[in-house]
Amino acid sequence: MAKVSGNAVDVNLLKRIFHYVKPYKGIFVWSIIMTVTLAVLAPIRPWLIQFTLDRFIVENDSAGLLTMTLIMIGLLLVQTGVQYFHTFYTNILGQSVIKDLRVHVFNHISSLRLKYFDRTPIGQLITRTVSDLETIADIFSEGLIVILGDILQVVAIIGVMLYIDWKLTLVVLIPMPFLMMASYVFKEAIKSAFQDVRNQVSNLNTFLQEHITGIKIIQYFARENQEMRKFKRINAKHRDAHIRSNWYYSIFFPVVEIISAISLGLLVWWGSEFILTDRITPGVVVSFIMFINMLFRPIRELADKFNTLQMGMVGAERIFTVLDTDEKTEDKGRQKPENLRGDIEFNKVWFAYNDEHWVLKDISFHVKPGETLALVGATGAGKSSTINILNRFYEINKGSVKIDGIDIREYDLAYLRTHIATVLQDVFLFSDSIANNINLNNKEITREKLMRAAREVGAEDFIGRLPAGFDYNVMERGATLSVGQAQLISFIRAMVYNPRILVLDEATASLDTETEELIQNAITKLMEGRTSIVIAHRLSTIQNADRIIVLDHGEIKEMGSHQQLLKLDGYYKRLYDLQFNSEGIL
Repeated sequence: MAKVSGNAVDVNLLKRIFHYVKPYKGIFVWSIIMTVTLAVLAPIRPWLIQFTLDRFIVENDSAGLLTMTLIMIGLLLVQTGVQYFHTFYTNILGQSVIKDLRVHVFNHISSLRLKYFDRTPIGQLITRTVSDLETIADIFSEGLIVILGDILQVVAIIGVMLYIDWKLTLVVLIPMPFLMMASYVFKEAIKSAFQDVRNQVSNLNTFLQEHITGIKIIQYFARENQEMRKFKRINAKHRDAHIRSNWYYSIFFPVVEIISAISLGLLVWWGSEFILTDRITPGVVVSFIMFINMLFRPIRELADKFNTLQMGMVGAERIFTVLDTDEKTEDKGRQKPENLRGDIEFNKVWFAYNDEHWVLKDISFHVKPGETLALVGATGAGKSSTINILNRFYEINKGSVKIDGIDIREYDLAYLRTHIATVLQDVFLFSDSIANNINLNNKEITREKLMRAAREVGAEDFIGRLPAGFDYNVMERGATLSVGQAQLISFIRAMVYNPRILVLDEATASLDTETEELIQNAITKLMEGRTSIVIAHRLSTIQNADRIIVLDHGEIKEMGSHQQLLKLDGYYKRLYDLQFNSEGIL
């Protein structure tokens, strides 16, 4: 894998970017053709003005003057047309490339394992997939192709100037080395400034994403003023980064104007002497004035375009850093049995999120098809880690996990997760209709299946009372629904996928008593014929489980039925007494 460095002309990085240009070769080729055409046309107009001045204006030839005027108008129309299509096609090329690249980035991010998201701010990933990608589009619309055109234009102009009068050309180009030096210093200085700008944009997006998502917590604890002060500091750094880049511009452009003025002064000085001695015509001086303006404009803009290219390279470096992240769950399994029985076996499983702290230690248990296993224990005991391992969101360090006697790594990953339905305590709903939140845009799940599942769960009445029923938009994170209603939708989601293995992670902990009673029968029906793993906070909901495992600091302390564990008078009995005493039952 090529390493990216963020240099303005990083060849390896450009190769990776141009990989996405292949589907649009035609547009790219036409863009290059129009770029070359514009460069060739650029010096023609000053030369025509020189020719017209010396041959027709001085000679008072009105007919010739009219002809040359019409030719120059025609040339101007051609240049305008070529410039239009050049701008149009380069923008199409840039937007097409980032459209494909954005899809690739999103697809890559969505396939990364949860461990990556544990340590990567969501706002940072949003910056990568939105604003950083936009800078890559500028590589084509304002950067690389435009730079090529400007360089060709400079070469063409200098070539024509040398052809007309090489001595006068050398005189007016005396300040050119100073311009090149100033452009190089500017380019190197602005590169650091632009990298700082991208970092501050990422920090700003991360802060806003986190704090807007958690605005309730901020308001609950009246922390608006404190968080505003933090935002002001981050925003000030963002401002300072932009001011720093603009400061370099404010120095560079006046320097270019001074050097351009020196070149014009040399032209007037030497040109006047040459005219007086009849070594050149007045038309040559006029054309050279135009040539100098045309020459310094692309040279001045070259530095700016290099910075645009640099911004694109910095953005591309960040994008490819994400794409080079090798945090995917290995998916080499080919097992896709027609029928999955749901026999689950953990055999001496050890697991840690990092190498220092074991979350699960030597865990072994067996759940037969159709049985219900309950996991209980204090926060941090390892309950949720167990089901995350079953779904292969995280990989175990030692031991094995098997379903129907086959290691879960031998199953096709999509097949495995499709046959395991998980209902979480914290239900996530997308800003979409209830129907799409249930079927997750799976066209194989018909409206009839949705309605039947809603009826079994007992959610048909509340969905029917909504303004648009199943087409009601629940807004972001289900903001227009109660916690209980959102949880009911998650149960319908699990039911319509008809899984062989059901996982309930504190699924009823957030429900009020009435809503919990409403879905308890539906849960029982959903569990029938399915292997179920239940993580429960309320011990009253798991008394009928076939087996209960008590976890403590990643270790199995007790295992048995509800009655067996009560008789042991150990961990489970203490949890049971503590909970029921707190509820005033004992």
